[in-house]
Amino acid sequence: MMVIADMLLAAGALGAGLYCLVLSRRLRRFTDLEKGVGGAVAVLSAQVDDLTKTLGQAQTTARTSVGQLDAVSARAEAAGQRLELLVASLHDLPSGAADPAPAPVPDSPFFVRHAAPGGAAQ
Repeated sequence: MMVIADMLLAAGALGAGLYCLVLSRRLRRFTDLEKGVGGAVAVLSAQVDDLTKTLGQAQTTARTSVGQLDAVSARAEAAGQRLELLVASLHDLPSGAADPAPAPVPDSPFFVRHAAPGGAAQ
């Protein structure tokens, strides 16, 4: 009986050793830096670093754009105020001075660059 128990104990130990060997090989492949999860983690880490740099650049660009937009909107507001003053000053002019004189109607339907002396067209 003791021999059978020793053989079962040895078989169990060999089975556990074989299981540990297979498990260690799988774990080594799992954490391999080129093909396994370790490689995927390394690639993702590099991508996170790239995205962090890109995000920093985008934030810097956005800050610059906001500054430029603030300057442009301030100039636009100043120009709008000047236009309002100009329109208000037009209301102060006499009503006849704002209307342009009507253009004279030509006697001839033809365009004349220079009128000849005496009023005749050349």
